Amino acid sequence: MTQQQRDALDQLLRDAPLDLGGDVAEQRVVFEEMMAAIPSPADVTTSSGSLGGIPVVNVEVAGADPASVIFFLHGGAYAIGTAASSVGLASDLARRAGARLVTVDYRLAPEHPHPAAIDDAVAAYRGLLDSGLAASAIAIAGESAGAGLAAATLVALKHAGLPQPSAAVLMSPWADLTVSSESISVKAAVDPALTPKGLRRRAVDYVPAGDRTAELVSPIFADLTGLPPLLIQAGSHEILLDDATRLAARAATADVAVRLEITPGVPHVFQGFAAMLDEADAALTSAGEFLRAHLAGPRP
Repeated sequence: MTQQQRDALDQLLRDAPLDLGGDVAEQRVVFEEMMAAIPSPADVTTSSGSLGGIPVVNVEVAGADPASVIFFLHGGAYAIGTAASSVGLASDLARRAGARLVTVDYRLAPEHPHPAAIDDAVAAYRGLLDSGLAASAIAIAGESAGAGLAAATLVALKHAGLPQPSAAVLMSPWADLTVSSESISVKAAVDPALTPKGLRRRAVDYVPAGDRTAELVSPIFADLTGLPPLLIQAGSHEILLDDATRLAARAATADVAVRLEITPGVPHVFQGFAAMLDEADAALTSAGEFLRAHLAGPRP
C-alpha cells in the first residue's frame, strides 16, 4: 500500500474526461467509452436477462456458487451508467464472494426521476424471489448512487413486506441527496472525482420537485430498523465520506449490525481500481469475505 499508488490514482481521476455534473447525454457517452476500454476478465460470462420486467445483466464467474446471488446496483449519480458498464467491479466482487451476480438496468434521471429507480430495484428483487430463490441466498450491493439506492431498496422492501436479503455491501454510498454533509465542503479539495456542484445538479435531475429528505430518496433519514447486516466502505478523500459515516451511525442506532471501513487517502469508489491500488484489493477482499459469511447461512 504505497503513496505512489494513491498519487497515481488521484492523478488518473483528475485527468479523466468524465464530468459527473456535465451534460447528461455527453457524459453518458464519455462514461461508456471509458468503461468499454477496460477488457472483460477471462473468467466472466455475461448474458442479458429480465427480472420482474426490469432488464438485468447476469454475471457468472467461473467456479462461483450458482445458488448464491449478489443483487447489484450500479453508480452514476442516478443519471449515468448501465448494468453492462458495471460488470468489471461487480464481477470482481462476485469472484471474491464466490457467488453469481445480477446487475440491474434501472431507469435513469432526468428522463425518469424518482421513484423510477427505486420502483425498478424493488420489482427486480421481487422477480428474483419469484424465480424461486430464497432471500437468505441473496445479498445486495451497490456503489455510489447505487449504494444509496441499495439502502433505500432495503427500506422499501421492509415497507412492502418482502423478506430482506442476507446482507448488504455499500461502497461509497450517496445516501443524502440534500448534499449538505460537512464533508461536502471539507473534502472538496482532496476529492479527485466528485464536486459539490456536480452532485447538486444530479440531485435536481433525480428529484426535480419534492422532498429530498424522503427516506426512499435519502436513506440516511430513514428508519433503518430491521435491515440486514451492512458493510459500508468509503475513502477518506471523498466528499461523500460523511454519507458513509452518518449512514453507519444511523444503522447502529436502529440496532442493525453494521461494519464501517474507512480507508485513508483514497477516493470515491476506490474499489474499482483493485488492479492498481492495494487498498482497493484489500477492500474488495473484505467485502467478499463479508458476503461469503452471510450467504453461507442456512437455506430455508
